[in-house]
Amino acid sequence: MVKKPPSKSSSKKTPIKQTNPVKPEGSSESKPADQIPIQDIAHQQKVLRVFENSFTSVLSSQNFNSTLQEVKTALFNREFDKAFGNEDFLEAYASRWSPTRALCYASVLTGIRSHLYGLSERSAAEYALDNRGGQDPLRVLAIGGAAAELVALGSFLSQQPTALTGSITLVDVGPWAGVVTTLRTGLSIAAPLSKYASTAAQAANTPLVESTRLGDVIFKQQDVLSLSRDDLAALIRTNGAEHQPVLVTLFFTLNELFTAGGIGKTTAFLLKLTEMVPPGSLLLVIDSPGSYSETTVGKEAKRYPTQWLLEKLLLDTAGDAWEKIESQDSAWFRLPPDLKYPIPLEDMRYQIHLYRATRRAAED
Repeated sequence: MVKKPPSKSSSKKTPIKQTNPVKPEGSSESKPADQIPIQDIAHQQKVLRVFENSFTSVLSSQNFNSTLQEVKTALFNREFDKAFGNEDFLEAYASRWSPTRALCYASVLTGIRSHLYGLSERSAAEYALDNRGGQDPLRVLAIGGAAAELVALGSFLSQQPTALTGSITLVDVGPWAGVVTTLRTGLSIAAPLSKYASTAAQAANTPLVESTRLGDVIFKQQDVLSLSRDDLAALIRTNGAEHQPVLVTLFFTLNELFTAGGIGKTTAFLLKLTEMVPPGSLLLVIDSPGSYSETTVGKEAKRYPTQWLLEKLLLDTAGDAWEKIESQDSAWFRLPPDLKYPIPLEDMRYQIHLYRATRRAAED
């Protein structure tokens, strides 16, 4: 599905020396900038450089502002095919709104890392069966996401123990393949330096994440609401064993699913997902908070929070196939003011919910 830019009501501009801020783990308010460890700010700056270096020509283009305005207008009018119908629009979107989201998503992943480690751990019995290492790659299926989700995973992996590796399959109805390829390259190469850079600066200039840490990156241009059970099962099994748990993400996508497919198609998709994911898999939902994430249902056009509809499906209709293990209705991600980026970025407000699959629905 498509990604709409943050609404004015749910974001707050922070002048970034042509730069911007982030959000803390598990709390509704971010730490003040002077309480964020210097190494964390340095890492966040490195993340922003991935976007800056990947889209230098986009950010410096004379048409950048007018292109952004076209994208915003198309999104406001819900003309999603137009908003994401060509590479210029996608690159503009990725360079403008994805940096803050990538930082936010990475901080959320760090906040739930104990759950994520559980997805890649292998028991002694499993190790004895195939003599492989004691840890499988963290497998991610990002539904309705591309740029920010990819960079967030790279950022997260780069700050974890070296034994943890990961792979990601990105599924979106828009043609994001070019952007994904550009960012995949940007993640695994060092930033360009001045020829006058000091020896220390050159030594410290490493890629955000080593290519050995971030394995397969696969993009599929597909409408998830139209996937068959077999198609969805194939996506879940990509780059991993059939029974290995996977992290499924729905980042600012749930409302678009309900809007594009209505209750019927979205319900069918979520129930298929419930049926196909291996037990122990995680579903991580990040979306706009409160009334900014609602959908209209029925002829009377009643409005319901999309989160309420999701839980009605996962925790009621699907029986006890899922359990909620983390939840926060409103949180802020605030950017440290010392970060630098060619254009201003914004703080962002969001809600987060994490669910674990307790069994396959088909086991009933």
